[in-house]
Amino acid sequence: MDIRELRTEHTEFSGEIMDRVLRSAILNSNVINVIQDNKRPFDELMSKYRCAIMEIETKFKVLNERFSLQYDRNPIETIKTRLKSMESISRKLAQKGKSFSAKSMEENLDDIAGVRVICSFQEDIYILAKCLLDQDDIELLETKDYIKNPKQSGYRSLHLIVRVPIFLQNEKCLMKVEVQLRTIAMDFWASLEHKLRYKKEIPEFEKDSLQKELFECAQMINTLDQRMEAVKNRLAAGGQWEKS
Repeated sequence: MDIRELRTEHTEFSGEIMDRVLRSAILNSNVINVIQDNKRPFDELMSKYRCAIMEIETKFKVLNERFSLQYDRNPIETIKTRLKSMESISRKLAQKGKSFSAKSMEENLDDIAGVRVICSFQEDIYILAKCLLDQDDIELLETKDYIKNPKQSGYRSLHLIVRVPIFLQNEKCLMKVEVQLRTIAMDFWASLEHKLRYKKEIPEFEKDSLQKELFECAQMINTLDQRMEAVKNRLAAGGQWEKS
């Protein structure tokens, strides 16, 4: 079996932090001044987060390769990565009542670096999560299982906050990364829900109705995931089929 090439989507944080920040109307002048005065620490920290993303992404690519050889199938459909923007970081720190600095970012935020793994089946989510966490250089900091305990909106996904070492020229750093694992169906729902939720032109009287509709769609998608899992298991039974 030919190994399918994974499509990896990167949302890179530009090394030219100042250019991006100065173009943004969201950041206030105090935040801009902080970055202007401390450009080097911000650049170094964001570079470390990019390296941490690459470490986690590589681990999942290796797992996908091994699964292909051992089980003749690839559990991972897509890997997406992202680094939070300075706009988002400053907003989240403000919500937490924390100061804006490179040190504060590292201490108070767990999701600056993110890796999202899109799987074929729900079972694959937990298998891949266990394989990642069984690696001796990965430290689990927090688990949020929104598959077994969906959000009120209907959102489903497995979230892990992990700490991974990165090895630089003269130092070893432990960096936090948020890992999200979900099925294709879960990702489809989450993507559309996110777009609809932030549409400002939706009138208030429509929001409750739309939220109910989205929740019902999430239930249908969960049922679809379970049915696809059952189909997969029937196919895996192979020669054990009996004509009824």
